[in-house]
Amino acid sequence: MPTTEARFVSKLTRNTLALVLAGGRGTRLGALTDWRTKPAVPFGGKYRIIDFTLSNCINSRIRRIAVLTQYKSHSLIQHIQQGWNFLSAEHGEFVDVIPAQQWTNEESWYQGTADAVFQSLDIIESYNPEYVLILSGDHIYNMDYGEMLGAHVRAGARFTIACNTASLKDATEFGVMSIDKTGRITGFAEKPDQPQALPGKPDLALVSMGIYVFSMDYLRHILSKDAGEGRSAHDFGKDIIPYALKTGDFVQSYEFSNPADKGFRHYWRDVGTLDAYYQANLELIISNPPLDIYDTSWPVYTYQAQLPPAHFVGCASSCHVENTMVSGGCVIQRSSLDTSVLFSNVKVHENCELTGVLALPGCEIGAGSRLRNVILDNRCQIPPGTVIGEDPARDAARFPVTEGGVAVINRQVLGQKIRYMPNLRSSE
Repeated sequence: MPTTEARFVSKLTRNTLALVLAGGRGTRLGALTDWRTKPAVPFGGKYRIIDFTLSNCINSRIRRIAVLTQYKSHSLIQHIQQGWNFLSAEHGEFVDVIPAQQWTNEESWYQGTADAVFQSLDIIESYNPEYVLILSGDHIYNMDYGEMLGAHVRAGARFTIACNTASLKDATEFGVMSIDKTGRITGFAEKPDQPQALPGKPDLALVSMGIYVFSMDYLRHILSKDAGEGRSAHDFGKDIIPYALKTGDFVQSYEFSNPADKGFRHYWRDVGTLDAYYQANLELIISNPPLDIYDTSWPVYTYQAQLPPAHFVGCASSCHVENTMVSGGCVIQRSSLDTSVLFSNVKVHENCELTGVLALPGCEIGAGSRLRNVILDNRCQIPPGTVIGEDPARDAARFPVTEGGVAVINRQVLGQKIRYMPNLRSSE
């Protein structure tokens, strides 16, 4: 029989609208966002980055979701239509896509994260939510949002911010918070040069995850106030949080934890750079991954293409596969694969050596190629005998190379024709 607490959280989730901000380009992801928005970038063999946020909503029993889009959103919209249409409209469940409207200013698109929500405020109000959960569509993590909603209501807060710990070095990239003994936020600095350390933990800071719970009436009030401020950047971190604290509004912190905790209770990745994206993918295939995508207690949902199983050809004596994830539709011919992730429909011809390779959907790697520490974007055609990763100077002259030494290759770099193919199952 459900507990009183379970019924309390269930009521809150039914009265909540999840608003996913998915309009950003993600310029630091370079070639991977030339033709798609960051939340639509493939991740983990078969998913898109946004699938983790949307799956958290479903697993948290939040089934009213709106996704705000802007930059090059076609593949993201197509993915949501294909993979997230299983919710029941008859029961008030939906994943609604809200493109940028330019409703408040015909001369500009969204000016910041808060402006994106403000421009969609009339649509948000039409859903009649009691609470609004604002999420980023470009982070990798597991989280039970129902617990955060419960904490928000119990505290009597008007605005709650999910927080996590980060090293002082990394904290310069986030909003850093100070809190009192009750968890109420007393100070906030957006991307400070010298972050304030946690009491008793001189190497750590408390940072915002960009996950917010608002009571609907307060969200309407503070966004309307910000919209009339000409000097505002209309951003939650730069403007909304400092303003709320300045005016003495009750802003509460919520300590994040992984609901499928197996020793990595604070796992949360902002895959905003190519090196972070590369590392987060490879973390999935180590022996004790910090994020277990095979954990059935917290599943990750996505569009499931109907693909044949992976096929290894002629591998009786000359194949080597270690710490590697191979997705559906792949065909591997007599080659060596080590610490690599092959997404859907990847073809590897004979006598190839792949080490530390992310091959996104539809790539084909020619016979005799040797690739090390490489990201291949969708449908790259690697000529036979290609060598990448053995001569850093030569690689840098031909391809973009990250600070971590990872070569990033797309069809444009290879001089291959770029065509949109809407019926291809491994679409952009």
